[in-house]
Amino acid sequence: MAVSALASPAQAAAAPTVSAKGGFLLNQATGATVFSKTADTRRQMASTTKIMTAAVVLSTKGVDLDRKVTVKQAYRDYVAKEGASTADLRTGDKLTVRQLLYATMLPSGCDAAYALADTFGTGSTNAARTKSFIAKMNAKATELKLKNTKFDSFDGISQGGQNYTTPRDLAKIAQYAMKYTNFRSTVKATSYKSTAPTSTGGKRTYTWYQTNQLLGSYNGAVGIKTGTGTAAGPCLVFAATRGSKTLVGVVLNSSDRYKDAAKLLDYGFGSSTAKTMKLRSLPSDAQSD
Repeated sequence: MAVSALASPAQAAAAPTVSAKGGFLLNQATGATVFSKTADTRRQMASTTKIMTAAVVLSTKGVDLDRKVTVKQAYRDYVAKEGASTADLRTGDKLTVRQLLYATMLPSGCDAAYALADTFGTGSTNAARTKSFIAKMNAKATELKLKNTKFDSFDGISQGGQNYTTPRDLAKIAQYAMKYTNFRSTVKATSYKSTAPTSTGGKRTYTWYQTNQLLGSYNGAVGIKTGTGTAAGPCLVFAATRGSKTLVGVVLNSSDRYKDAAKLLDYGFGSSTAKTMKLRSLPSDAQSD
């Protein structure tokens, strides 16, 4: 009995058309390219920068995720001055590094990213420590052999416009970060609730909501991070697992980032769920990013 050789559904289907100016999709396990659109064109990345912030923290030798960090007024002043997304960290509260990772990745808290950079950088001032941390981000990009990525920011708010990447490079950063169990558990959470001691000896409850609406909307979605900026436009770094296959993707400067992401994932999985996907709505008090 003759058996005809058929291409897998993912290969048989035509590559999707996406609104994003740049896009990339890779296989998490192998790194193989599944989809590519202007993959090596440098673009601003907005808050998707925070993926590298988290990766630098988690790759720090001997990192203690239960280490307590005291929130400084400088972190609150910074988000107020920048009009940035915030985890609404309160001055004097003591949060663990683990809590700060959730606060950075879910509501896209620039105050939390500042706290991490200030804690894991070296130097005698806030400015020196954050500069040192950004240098670590760039060192990690070099270690990952990313030739088209540069950071001048710990959270994506770029003062000089020297905070850029490409769809391919950003997908590789995400692929690297997804190797860490604590990163995976953080970015797949739609919300996170925890308590922290206050400066007066009380306890404060923090609840943060995930800005990534692909979670809970696309079957198998497991992350990762939104980003929006004037220069960057709407961006999304995403991942989904079906069976034994995990795909990691990026869309930069997209007019419909969730639909673009769903189309790319459908292409990679050989499915057609993007057409019927209904986006999970965010609570009214959730941050937007």
